[in-house]
Amino acid sequence: MGRKDASTVKLPVDQYRKQIGKQDYKKTKPILRATKLKAEAKKTAIGIKEVGLVLAAILALLLAFYAFFYLRLSTDVDPDLERDED
Repeated sequence: MGRKDASTVKLPVDQYRKQIGKQDYKKTKPILRATKLKAEAKKTAIGIKEVGLVLAAILALLLAFYAFFYLRLSTDVDPDLERDED
């Protein structure tokens, strides 16, 4: 018996969703389609932050690569050059 009473009472969230749905039906189809496409484009678009992070990571890798070889080659001293000076 309690179930019948509980099923007739609607939650405020459900009422709100129903109102939103009614408002969407009032709009024309092209407007709804344009709104959906705009929302999808915003979700899938690459932001400036992501591009900046990728470029910074590539720059850091190149800098590390350069530093490794610079230090590796600069510590090797050519013994032939020192002998010629004597």
